[in-house]
Amino acid sequence: MSVLRGPNRGGSPEAIRHHYDLSNAFYSLWLDESMTYSCALWEAEAPEAPLAVAQQRKLDFHLRAARATGAARALDIGCGWGALLRRMREDFGVAQAVGLTLSEAQAEHVRSLGLSGVEVRTESWTAHTPAATYDAIVSIGAFEHFAQPEQASDQKIEIYRAFFERCCRWLAGSGRLSLQTIAYGTLRPEAASRFIQTEIFPDSELPHLGEIVAACEGLFEIVLLRNDRLDYARTCEAWLARLRARRGEALTLVGEAAVERYERYLKMSSVGFRMGKIGLLRLVLEPIRSRWHRAS
Repeated sequence: MSVLRGPNRGGSPEAIRHHYDLSNAFYSLWLDESMTYSCALWEAEAPEAPLAVAQQRKLDFHLRAARATGAARALDIGCGWGALLRRMREDFGVAQAVGLTLSEAQAEHVRSLGLSGVEVRTESWTAHTPAATYDAIVSIGAFEHFAQPEQASDQKIEIYRAFFERCCRWLAGSGRLSLQTIAYGTLRPEAASRFIQTEIFPDSELPHLGEIVAACEGLFEIVLLRNDRLDYARTCEAWLARLRARRGEALTLVGEAAVERYERYLKMSSVGFRMGKIGLLRLVLEPIRSRWHRAS
């Protein structure tokens, strides 16, 4: 049986909601104002830049990389609380922005923003049937949830390839996919933290870079690859400092156990990124067919 026909096709809704539906108010205490919950993009020449500035730089990087400026339609796979969707519409002139999430809390938050030209769907990429093709696709922080810890590498590659096949079909013309994901670095999967895998991100498994490369072979050309693991270490440290600064409010919202769990998770993650046990990959992928379209 194909791994895409199992109970957790492309990410378990229960696992996603375990983490992301904890409390929108709790996350708002320590994320930046845009509620962006993924690695920021820092600049060495601006070491004192606020978190919000680094997060906006990250969003702009992906939108430019995907060629979303002025697009008729763009897709955000794993749209979170809507920061990228808002940026698409308000600053990049995207006419229609579609976001996918498995978190009911996130979807409700995006809808509450009242953004015109934005549609958010509570569905997996495996169930998505677009009304028309997209001019740009961005996926930030969702890829980590597509596979499960017990799956072998060939099963993971099968899932990832199905994702890339869909994205390739959904993209029109010279559109690109801009992808951001945490990945294994020097850490062996069997040595991964049980705490992270069970209490923070259950039913989720990181990819290896080689698995991503194998999965997109013949479908996408990787035109840009960055490992910004130190950016994620800094992002986690910024989140942890903000959480500790508002710890009293956090305790009221989610309780002592949850706050301690998140403090431990953010500290462990920062150390993992700094040591190179895990990395933060930003990939820009272009459908191979688009080169022939431009040449013809």
